[in-house]
Parts: sequence; C-alpha cells; structure tokens
Amino acid sequence: MSNLWNLSDIQPQKEVVMAGDTIPAIFWNAVRARGPNVWMRQKDFGIWRSWTWDQTATAVREIGNGLLSLGFAPHETASILSNTNIEWVLCDLAVLSSGGVANGIYPTDAAAQVQFLSEDSRTTVLFVEDDEQLDKALEVRAQLPLLKKIVVFDMEGLLNLNDPQVIGLDELRALGRAYGQAHPHELDERVAACRPEDLAILVYTSGTTGKPKGAMHSHRGLVYSVRGYNTLIARDETDECMCFLPLCHIAERMGGEYFSLYTGAKLNFVENPETVPENVREIAPTVFTAVPRVWEKFYSGVMITLKEASGLQQAAYAWAIGVGERVADKVLARQVVPATLKLQFHIARLLVLNNVRKLIGIHRSRFLVTGAAPISPELVRWYLALGLPMLEVWGMTETCGAATGVPADRIKPGSIGPAAEFNEVRLDPQTGEILVRGPNVFMGYLNLPDKTAEAIDADGWLHTGDVGKVDEEGFFRITDRMKDIIITAGGKNITPSELENELKFSPYVTDAVVIGDRRPYLVVIIMIDQENVEKFAQDADVPFSNYASLTRAPQVQALIQAEIDRVNKKFARVEQIKKFFLLDTQLTAEDEELTPTMKLKRKLVEKKYSEKIDAMYRD
Repeated sequence: MSNLWNLSDIQPQKEVVMAGDTIPAIFWNAVRARGPNVWMRQKDFGIWRSWTWDQTATAVREIGNGLLSLGFAPHETASILSNTNIEWVLCDLAVLSSGGVANGIYPTDAAAQVQFLSEDSRTTVLFVEDDEQLDKALEVRAQLPLLKKIVVFDMEGLLNLNDPQVIGLDELRALGRAYGQAHPHELDERVAACRPEDLAILVYTSGTTGKPKGAMHSHRGLVYSVRGYNTLIARDETDECMCFLPLCHIAERMGGEYFSLYTGAKLNFVENPETVPENVREIAPTVFTAVPRVWEKFYSGVMITLKEASGLQQAAYAWAIGVGERVADKVLARQVVPATLKLQFHIARLLVLNNVRKLIGIHRSRFLVTGAAPISPELVRWYLALGLPMLEVWGMTETCGAATGVPADRIKPGSIGPAAEFNEVRLDPQTGEILVRGPNVFMGYLNLPDKTAEAIDADGWLHTGDVGKVDEEGFFRITDRMKDIIITAGGKNITPSELENELKFSPYVTDAVVIGDRRPYLVVIIMIDQENVEKFAQDADVPFSNYASLTRAPQVQALIQAEIDRVNKKFARVEQIKKFFLLDTQLTAEDEELTPTMKLKRKLVEKKYSEKIDAMYRD
C-alpha cells in the first residue's frame, strides 16, 4: 500500500506548530515567524493576487485599529455578512485581535434573518460584502439599536452614498492607520488581554427545526481543536488548500481558516461558488477538504464526460478503473497488493487515471477529506481507485468540527473512523446516540441556557442527535439522526440516509428525502441535478421549455426511475422505494426548503409537499 501512495505524506503531526493560547496570539506569532511568505491568494479580475503574512498583518492591524476608533469595546460582537473571501478572514482576525467576538452570517440569509442574528448576538459593527448585502442591513437597521456602523467591503456602485452609519472597508482602514499612529500599542494590549476562556466566535446552526441557535466557542476550545486537527489530518506550510465553503460554517472556519493559520498552509480563495470546478483545476490543491455534494458533482462530471468519449477512450477507462478497483479492494481488505497488480495500476494511472484526476483538479492531492454530511461508500471507493485516499471525518458545530476521523492506513468506507485522540466518543447504551466529551465541546448556546442543558448532560457529554454503531476496532458508523429514523406501518426500522446516499451517488440526483414513517411503504422526494439532466435531455432530444417541464418529461421520469431501481436492488423488499416525485422548482440557498449548505430540510419538505406525498399513498 505504501508503494501506491506515500503514507508518510498523510500521517498527521503531533508537535505544537505555532505557540499561542488564543487565536490572535497564534496569528501574531505566525506573522513574526512567516512574515514574507505567502499565506493567501485570491483571484481578482482574472489575476491571482498573493497576500503575505506581513501584508495580512498590516490589513488586520488597520481594520483592528479602525474598530477601536469606532469605540469597539472588548467582548462586543461584530458580524460578517459576506461570501467566502480574503476580506472575511481579515475582518475576523481584526475583530478577535481587538478582543471582540466574531459572528458569521450566511450571505444567502434574508433581511429578517440578518435582523435576528444581529439582534441575538448583540452586534455593534456589521461587515457586509457589497450593495446587495448592504440593502439587507439597511432594511432592518431601524430594529437594531445596538448597531453602530455598517462596513462595506466593495463600494462599487455606492460611491455617492451619503449615510453616516455606512463606511467602506478602505475608509475604516484609513481611520485605523490614523488611530494606530496616535495609539501605537492599544491593539497589542487588546491581544495580550485576550484570555483563553473568553468567548471568541459564534457559529449559528442552520435552524432546520426552528430559529438558529448561536453556538459559543472560546479561544481555549478553538486553539485546543486546531491543535487536535493536526493529530488527525496532515498539513504544513508546503500545502495548497482551497477555501470555498461558507466561512460562517464551522467546517471552513476551523478546517480552512484557523487550521491554515496554525499550520501555515496556503489558502486559495475561489472567485465565487459557481467557479469551483474551474478554480480547483487552477489551484490543484495538495490537500482538498469538501462536502459530499462537491465530491458527487466531480464524479458526475467525469461520468457525463465519459459518455461523450470515443469507444476506445471508454474502453481504456473501463480497464483502468477496473484495475484501480482491484487495488482498492486489496487496500480496503488490508492485503498486500501483488507486484503484477501494482504494475498494472502504474500503467493505468499513466494512461488514464492521472487524466481523470487532472480533469477534476486533484492531480496534486495527497489525500482528500470529506465531512459535514454522509457520503456514499461507493464514492469513497471510486476515489480510492483513482489512487487517492479519501478520509471521512465527522463532527458538528457543537464539537468545533471534527470529532472522529478515518486513518489513512485503515480506510473503511461507510465509517467515520474512531474517536479523534483529542476527545472521547461513545454510544448511549439505551438509545445508541453518539455522545462526545472533551475541551473541544462548545460553551453552550447563546441566550439559551435550557437548550444548552438539553445538549450537554451533567457529566459533560454532548448529545449529538446522531445514532450510530461502533465495531470491534472502535470505528463508528452513523446510522441516522435520532429524529429521522423511519418506522414503517409494518414495524420495520429503516435508516433513510442509507437510501438517500445511494441515490445521491447518481449523477442525475442532487438530493433526496426518503419518507415512510408510519406509512405502508417508502417514497422519495428528489431534487435533480439540473446541469446533468438537461444534458441528458438535449442528447436524447427530449423537448422541454423550463425547469418544471424538464422534471415532468416522461424520459426524465424514466431516467430517475432507473436510478431508483438501481438502488432498490441493494435493499430488502420492505426497504425499497415504491414511488417518487421530482421537485419541479429550481431551488437556491435563498429558498426555505434548503439549508445554507444546500441540503433539503427534511421536516419542512415533508410539510410543504404533504399533499403530493399523500397522493403517492392514495394512488
């Protein structure tokens, strides 16, 4: 196995990389140690612009001093309403360096949500990306008496704006330069006064079952977790990473910004969420962390490209991936890969598989990391057949991200791995619920002591809401959310996520919600992959005029039925899906049916489409 990929490149490190007991302390220590080295890159107007640690420090100092000039006090909250970009990181680090609390707001949130999150967090300064986000803030600012200033990153189109409460980020930096000259040591004193036990960041849950809850994380918890990450996933200053998931989500905040801050790995920011496939080919990250939706999209792109290839190319791929799968089977069984198979795999990579990796943009990757949602075991096996170990991690906002992780030398598709060495994980003996305990567990929910008491018991165990199993090696497997387990009218317990993951392995399915609790059989609501289904329809001369007519086309209905039939073959008859319907509305993150991370909200979808669901049982 080690001859197929270098395990020494994947093994995590345990020593402390950068000193500091708060996030700003680590940042300023990193600046002193890495000053002229490049830390971040961002594409502006088609050109990649580099930011050294020194340049980052200058901007953070100016923004931090700008906040002080506005009267921003220690422990006050500043919120950031923006897509993922370098400005987000600069403002986050400036808020923390000034002793404040940093809160992120999803850029897809509506004005009413911006109001609630700003109100709940007692936000006094609100950073917004552009005029679109500013409009939301202006719509609700009359209901936010604590809000002092709104700072805009991009003032294009706002040059004639005359509003005393609104300033541009460049203007804030200018205020900071002047304030810093008059008070040269105040920001450093704020950094030194920051204590490990202080509240550092708020991360609001997506609110699938009610209003979002603000998870509180201290500096101590963040530093402890980010050091723990380095015992789980290998990363250092030579690595190139891609930053594209929302920074207000715990996955990118911890696994992207803070982990790279700690290890020195370079952060490359995509232009926007739509350019991820193009940007990943330009960046060619050496360590690539993404959610299953991204890995599924890459896989489906390869499958669609393959359909357009010549017969010879298709045959070459079939042979090469077959060799890769035989290697993957040996690796997963922890068996020695025979010399002849190694040679075939080497040839398969040279002729075919390396080109597939380049098509995706993962040809330089040492390994891949997936998390934030369940992933199909077949997808993990496919990437392994390309020669890339895919390591699944599991955690949640309340555990400060990853709490378990699959080791590179013991990959088990379908498993989330054993407990990370920096926390404890066990199953509740009565319910099978996964419990986590450790310094990485959050401080509690802001303004919600009752909810905090429900989440963390008297012994310090966090009740995650995930139901799981553990094998003899200590590897955990998520079976479902406690509230999502289906018990059919016949009394059969069914885990919907297993069926949903199999369906999402299809290039034509983006998401799926299986329904059947207290019902005679299972049905499913499916959100199609628009791009791939449109391509299918065009190739098959299927007429359609818009998204809704596409979903209603008989050929598309038959296409999805074939995908359901494929999945049903893997399950017992009582677990098979009998009927389905396709969502005929093109959903975006602004729609109530989707979380900001583009997952269907199960309960809301069931409620909103209850008539269509009932019709599938009446028919």
